[in-house]
Amino acid sequence: MANIMFQEKSRILRNENISPGYYKIGLTSDRGYSEALPGQFVTLKFADQIAPLLRRPFSIHRLITTAEGISGIEILYRVVGTCTKKLSLCKKGDTLDVLGPLGNGFSIPSDARRIFIAAGGIGVAPMAFLTSFMQKKGADLSECTVFIGGRSEDDILCRDDFTRMGIAVRLTTDDGSAGEKGQVTDILEPAMKLRPDIIYACGPMPMLKAVARVAKIYAVQCQISVETMMACGMGVCLGCAVEPENDSDAYMHVCKNGPVFDSDIIRI
Repeated sequence: MANIMFQEKSRILRNENISPGYYKIGLTSDRGYSEALPGQFVTLKFADQIAPLLRRPFSIHRLITTAEGISGIEILYRVVGTCTKKLSLCKKGDTLDVLGPLGNGFSIPSDARRIFIAAGGIGVAPMAFLTSFMQKKGADLSECTVFIGGRSEDDILCRDDFTRMGIAVRLTTDDGSAGEKGQVTDILEPAMKLRPDIIYACGPMPMLKAVARVAKIYAVQCQISVETMMACGMGVCLGCAVEPENDSDAYMHVCKNGPVFDSDIIRI
């Protein structure tokens, strides 16, 4: 059954700078996100928003849980433009207009045991939700490996969070300042000899294309979370179209049909 989205005014619980250019913001929710799935997203609008005109999409990074249940969400974001710069200046107690949960999330096969997760830069944001979701469902994460890539050590996020869950973490950076020097697929592809049951990936499009290629070579199921600009976030404006792999005339849309897709059904 599809999740029901809702719109609400959310109060900022915290807005922390966790690495140069990266922030984590906690938001209250009266409705709760108990039905939200890893890979889904929300769109935000400032209380006084005139410009930028459009809402901005952000992956759900974590659910905030208290003794009473789920009371809010966390968003992990990188400052890249006017909107995220303004977001980084928001203070505890400020309010944001939040719409969600939106889109389709990751699906987790019941028989998946050895799981590979590939994340590039801010693409790690939905993966924290994914691993915590699996853990709460009773999954054994001892055979899960997370491959994280970034430009430098400053772009390597959440590794301690994964390690605390008993997940093996492997790192690559463009400049070699953390882990091995190179790209995520430089360490992912040699690890494929272990024959994972499934690969989950989120990051820049070139990375997703490379991960999908590796998955196809080894005939391993792969789900990718596509990052793209969205105008409405609900499939109305048709601005985030992606081309299907089967040459169908019916384009799909990241906000409505995704952002998570099986890697073999869209052309990337």
